[in-house]
Amino acid sequence: MTKLVVGGVVLVIAVQAFALTQLEREVVVAVTGGALACVLIAVRARLDHDAVPDDDARADDAAAAIRRWLSRTETLISWSESSRSDWDRRLRPMLARQFELAAGRRKAKDPRAFEATGRMVFGDELWQWVDPDNISRSGSLEPGPGRRTLDDILRRLERL
Repeated sequence: MTKLVVGGVVLVIAVQAFALTQLEREVVVAVTGGALACVLIAVRARLDHDAVPDDDARADDAAAAIRRWLSRTETLISWSESSRSDWDRRLRPMLARQFELAAGRRKAKDPRAFEATGRMVFGDELWQWVDPDNISRSGSLEPGPGRRTLDDILRRLERL
């Protein structure tokens, strides 16, 4: 881009110098205006070309986003199927945060209302896996709830 602008300035100066050697004022103004218009059109075209990414670049970005999403989803599923400590350490905080955001109930503001809302939305069986206070200290020996429980929790969050 810088080369284009510098080249345009050099072209306008060269055209003016040539037109001045002809000693006709009308020619100097017309030729300089034409050269300046050509430079401005070239700069505008270059800016338009740079502003629109290629279809290949867009396709690569979309493919990369899908790969990241797929990788994250596979990781979440593997955490749900491993031990309870993985669930407590990785999934429970994320699910509790998403529940706070979706329900509009902050645990720090009113813990009893937060828990009551959680029990209404998830039921007692699923709430135990979302409740941020239900962390097991010996969770490395217990199995996690699994993919089906994660799916049920996510579906109920989605309905909120």
